[in-house]
Amino acid sequence: MQRNEALHQLCSLVGQDLVSLAEKYGVTVWKGDRINKGWAGHTVERYLGLPQNSSRSPDFGSWELKVVPLKRRPNDTLKVKETMAITMINPVEVVAKEFQDNHLFLKLKRMIVVARVFESKQELRSFCSQVAEFDLDDPDLYGQIEKDYNEVRQVIRTQGFEALSGRMGILVQPRTKGPGHGSRSRAFYARTRLVEKILGIGD
Repeated sequence: MQRNEALHQLCSLVGQDLVSLAEKYGVTVWKGDRINKGWAGHTVERYLGLPQNSSRSPDFGSWELKVVPLKRRPNDTLKVKETMAITMINPVEVVAKEFQDNHLFLKLKRMIVVARVFESKQELRSFCSQVAEFDLDDPDLYGQIEKDYNEVRQVIRTQGFEALSGRMGILVQPRTKGPGHGSRSRAFYARTRLVEKILGIGD
């Protein structure tokens, strides 16, 4: 599916409840007493006719689809709720490849980001608030993300994979990903300030 076609289709989601849509497509929001963290993304993928995908390549070949939660402030404006997972970190690959050849760049290069309003931990409903098209073509953004990537490369080279810390990075940070706090796997995450830039919201 071409990105412009998907963008047109996704824009019709604005104002719709994604929880109701999840039920329609048979996507499980709760597994017993545990939330299915990927339910919103899986729902939007099913809406576009994409089977569940765990590939490290962009979802649609040339562009990536992400779904992010927003929270409503007391003054009724919206802010980004949390960081956005981009791609897992393969330390061998990161050391070997320049930024423009890594999955981090390939995922960020061309995107559609769907924003939904998080209302409560119960996830009884969650309305789609906006759909944003994003290209990593701003020289300042590109330059800072490349610096963040190169910082990760340098730490892996000189201190080892275990030395990576969520304190690193201005726009993109390396963080543990997976079940439990003892997880050794790590992923690149877009900090909330980058997600705000992608969506065109924030202070």
